[in-house]
Amino acid sequence: PFNYRISRSLSAFDMTHNLVVSYTYELPFQRVAHGATGRKIFGGWQLSGISRFTTGLPITLTASGDRSLVGTGGIDRPNYDGTGITRFDPRDTSTHLFFDKTPFSREVLGVAGNANRRFFHGPGLNNFDVSLVKSTKFKERISSELRVEFFNVFNHAQFTNPTGNFTSSNFGRVTGARDPRIGQVALKVHF
Repeated sequence: PFNYRISRSLSAFDMTHNLVVSYTYELPFQRVAHGATGRKIFGGWQLSGISRFTTGLPITLTASGDRSLVGTGGIDRPNYDGTGITRFDPRDTSTHLFFDKTPFSREVLGVAGNANRRFFHGPGLNNFDVSLVKSTKFKERISSELRVEFFNVFNHAQFTNPTGNFTSSNFGRVTGARDPRIGQVALKVHF
């Protein structure tokens, strides 16, 4: 409420870069098929997937307590010295730190902190969802579809945003991850 310039920030759902690629490929197994039985076994195979590469969501900076002494919740933030934010791979630090905490300091009692609430992004995504589908036609009106799907097929760690509360002991640390590899199998019969 005192400095509107630091209240301007990235939206909570901002993804500056977002590339999503969808693909489908008819596998050429039918070339080796001989006769009707061979076509049913080797024909109808399809590989498809969705690959997504994005920057992470912005990290919201806060500070618990009412050190600004204004009596309104949710406006306290740490002080920021203006130096660049150094990012780390959470797997490479023993405390799973995502960004360097040294540019931030506790706000002075009775003075609101000067850090913008959201000005840099958290960990990004690079995810691959893949499915293998086998379609078989038995008669004119009867067919089946066998589907094997994997979400996050390479089981790549997709980290959630680190804690942005400066007064928390977990400030700057990644404490969670999105789902690991998940697989499922489905069989449909169309008649």
